[in-house]
Amino acid sequence: MQADGDSPPRQPLPAAAAPAAPALSDPERWVELHGDYLFKYALMRLRDSARAEDAVQETFLAALKGGKRFAGRSAEKSWLVGILKHKIYDHYRKASRETNFTDLEFYADEESDRFVPDGLLKDGWIHELGPLEWSSPGASLDQEVFWKTFHDCSAKLPKNVAAVFHLREVDGVESKEICRLLNISESNLWVMLHRARMALRRCLETNWFAKPGMAE
Repeated sequence: MQADGDSPPRQPLPAAAAPAAPALSDPERWVELHGDYLFKYALMRLRDSARAEDAVQETFLAALKGGKRFAGRSAEKSWLVGILKHKIYDHYRKASRETNFTDLEFYADEESDRFVPDGLLKDGWIHELGPLEWSSPGASLDQEVFWKTFHDCSAKLPKNVAAVFHLREVDGVESKEICRLLNISESNLWVMLHRARMALRRCLETNWFAKPGMAE
């Protein structure tokens, strides 16, 4: 018997339904919505328009087949980029099996004349030939024109060196994974990265930081 003033026992609230995962857009609109971005992404890494187009088409086909596995944990474009990355990596694996992936011609130490050859200061920069001091480099990162210059400079790198640079510095792939992916040694990887960084720095100094008003 319920005593006076006692409130009735509370009933447990029904569990809230989990929000539904965002649905994919109409696949017939994928080219319109994401085609340009995906093509530019692939072209920057493959440096071949036909291969870039093939990679994007393969991405759309794989997404169409695997659409039911889209869980909505990322945006649709990010999901498609993830698929495209794997297609690009497949191309790198195939290329590394068919030919030596390292660009041996690029190994010539084109920077050696910028360093002191011997003595106490051996391997130090020759002051007049050393890298320029960049004025406000952080501010340049917010300028669209700077990124166009950067992409133009990276396009001048040998194709395989550019691929290594983008994998490590842009996509953030671990060094050991890159070596497995491209079938190269770790020492070859670091030489290629060093050459890429030096070439990019030299190109940016010439085409951006050395130009009045560009880096301000």
